[in-house]
Amino acid sequence: MRRCIALVIPARLSEPVTATAQDVRHGTLEALYGPLDCIVSGDWQVYLRADSDNHHNNLRATQLLRETGLYLPEVAGTAIYLGRAEHGTDTDAPAHLIRLAERLFDTRLPAAELV
Repeated sequence: MRRCIALVIPARLSEPVTATAQDVRHGTLEALYGPLDCIVSGDWQVYLRADSDNHHNNLRATQLLRETGLYLPEVAGTAIYLGRAEHGTDTDAPAHLIRLAERLFDTRLPAAELV
């Protein structure tokens, strides 16, 4: 098992944003969230639904992407943010990204202290 702190932003506004340790092997993530595409930006990456048809738009993930300077069309489904190490290895979501999510969504994510 490969565990990292992942910033998870569900599409449904009734579900909380979390930053918790979870198994981040690609097969495990796809088993949990369905087929995924990856967008890389500097020291982080986000996994998004590859087949966004019939999934709720993820307004919070879209907002976070825009705040980081990525202007993409609406994204759908759950978004999973992780850090990116040398050679493309997944690592803990960067603390600066978790703190930005805390400010944007007016929430406290205890994992930010661990990163």
